[in-house]
Amino acid sequence: MATDDLMTRALEALGEDGPLSVEALRRLADLGDLPETMTIAEVSGHLGVSPHTLRYYERAGLVEVARDGHGHRVYDAEAVRRLVFLTRMRLSGMPMRDLRHYIALVDAGVHTVPERLEVLVGHRDAIRRRIRELTLSLMAVEYKITTYGGSAGPDVQTVGATTGEALPDEPPRRALPAERPAPSR
Repeated sequence: MATDDLMTRALEALGEDGPLSVEALRRLADLGDLPETMTIAEVSGHLGVSPHTLRYYERAGLVEVARDGHGHRVYDAEAVRRLVFLTRMRLSGMPMRDLRHYIALVDAGVHTVPERLEVLVGHRDAIRRRIRELTLSLMAVEYKITTYGGSAGPDVQTVGATTGEALPDEPPRRALPAERPAPSR
């Protein structure tokens, strides 16, 4: 399943009007009703990612998965919890190199907590910057919608937006030439 689909599922689980909170995130990661072990197909369905993605995370050293007597992957609760974290970090735009580094720190032990914190704080700051950039882009789109006579979303102030002024990247509007009658023959 594509990242957009996974994000859509996550946002739907949170609801549109509910506050974003750590508790809401815990609900998304709740594994209480899952079986003790799961197959790759079951984990794929639960997380909304493809089996290929799960195998990729395993090959990248991000998660260890046991095998049964037939060589099939058997995901325990710890592996699924880690995969929930990995998918959330990828959805948030964390590069694979940073994710590998972070997981290596986790696997190295508790003495790496200060460095893990540093990685996460840096990623949080990058997310916050992207949110501001996207908010600015959204404001530009909403502004243009109102200049064309549309209505902005409910969370947008429209003071002065309907004046028809051009944004800085747009050339000023020119009056159309008067229509000339077609030449007679």
